Amino acid sequence: MKKIYIVTFVLSAFFFTACADDYLDVDQTESISTSDVELFNNDAGAAQFVTAIYNKFLNWDMTSFGWIGLSSITSDDADKGSSAGDTGTDKDVLDALTYNASNPSAESTFIANYDGINKCNQALNILPKLDKVDANLRNRLAGEAKFLRAFMYFTLVKCYGGVPIVDHLPVPGSDSDRIMQLTRKTSAEVYAFIEADLNDAIAALPEKTAYGANDKSRASKGAAYALLAKVSLYQKKWQQVIDNTNKVTGYSIVSDYASMYRASGKFDSESIFEIYAQGAVPAKGIEGYSNTQGARGTGGWGWGFNTPSQSLVNAYEAGDVRKAATIIFRGSTLYDGRVIPTTVENERYNYKAYSSAYTDAWETDVDIKYLRFAEVILMKAEALNELGQTSDAIALLNQIRKRAGLGDTPAVSQADVRIAIWKERRVEMAFEHDRFFDLVRTGQAKAAFAVDGKTFTEGKNELFPIPASFIKQADGLSAQNPGY
Repeated sequence: MKKIYIVTFVLSAFFFTACADDYLDVDQTESISTSDVELFNNDAGAAQFVTAIYNKFLNWDMTSFGWIGLSSITSDDADKGSSAGDTGTDKDVLDALTYNASNPSAESTFIANYDGINKCNQALNILPKLDKVDANLRNRLAGEAKFLRAFMYFTLVKCYGGVPIVDHLPVPGSDSDRIMQLTRKTSAEVYAFIEADLNDAIAALPEKTAYGANDKSRASKGAAYALLAKVSLYQKKWQQVIDNTNKVTGYSIVSDYASMYRASGKFDSESIFEIYAQGAVPAKGIEGYSNTQGARGTGGWGWGFNTPSQSLVNAYEAGDVRKAATIIFRGSTLYDGRVIPTTVENERYNYKAYSSAYTDAWETDVDIKYLRFAEVILMKAEALNELGQTSDAIALLNQIRKRAGLGDTPAVSQADVRIAIWKERRVEMAFEHDRFFDLVRTGQAKAAFAVDGKTFTEGKNELFPIPASFIKQADGLSAQNPGY
């Protein structure tokens, strides 16, 4: 997919800045003039509005340092890493689960996702006005925008619980829209909104095979079904998980696990939805994603954050090929011949963030695979087991284990298979931004963190704080999460 930038009118409905506390300063350039409509009233012009949404995922504030902190460093799979004295602004308190309502990573992730949601709403607002655009393309683009909006709201509800639902471009000066932007909905309402967007997306999107080479990173019907299954998983809607995973067709797990995280593995048969990084400007990579996690010190190339924990190392069974594909060990030699010297500061680094071609550059070619067919198999296995169909769940679990070079699971009972599936998700999807949320949704968090000597406070740490600046601006329309 080509990277095209719309910079004058695709602005945030919240129009955040680093130090601003005004969440409602909507720039008037958001209004699309008649001449603008005509300028983009063609197939290529229409596509730019949705391309701008995908581009948001390449930004530092959306997918890089803050998000790594919330989704990975907080988990038992990772430690802060880097030098002892380098906090990474707040990565030390994230690692220790001692962050507060002013946490920068929680704020930047909240802001970035709403900026992305505004881009979705901008596209959904303008597309119906483009009457010279092919009707089928216009319908597909609207489906992509709704898929991406659902994806961002899923991130928000996992991180913060109930949040404001902004389902259209706010009108400057509208009191009802001001209230809409500042009033948190319940988690159930947010999930219902996500489901509605995904069902609309499913009706509009094509299968993966319908896209040409230049559009391979765009959302497909399979991606929408897979995300809907995951949304159902988080709500324990077990039959819906099964129904939706059954509709994710045309994919297969690759034989070589490690290949998925190299440039040659982009958009392979297992990939359902991934963030595409080309490693060059203007078709750029994810800002700082690889660099911030690269080996630090003499002979290194990065900042050294988000390092694999000893707990994760211990989670792998003997012979599991995923261990060597996930963790860079000090003193090892990588697939491209690069030797990791003993002079780097940390014992371990995230292999899935490693780029052979751009190891010391800010813009790298490392993709993030957010939805893979292996996870679809594990989601279905989990749902089947919860519904008492344990033998069928075991068969699916063993598919994933055999690809990893392991034998069949010894688990037999429903309770043991449940634990085996949870463990398999951990080692299969390590450093793919799921572990913290898996611990929370499955109720494992307190015990898992205790192993590392950390205190997970139930009733608080399940959610991150809503930014204090937002709560101040809401002025009573929204309340903070418990414990903050």
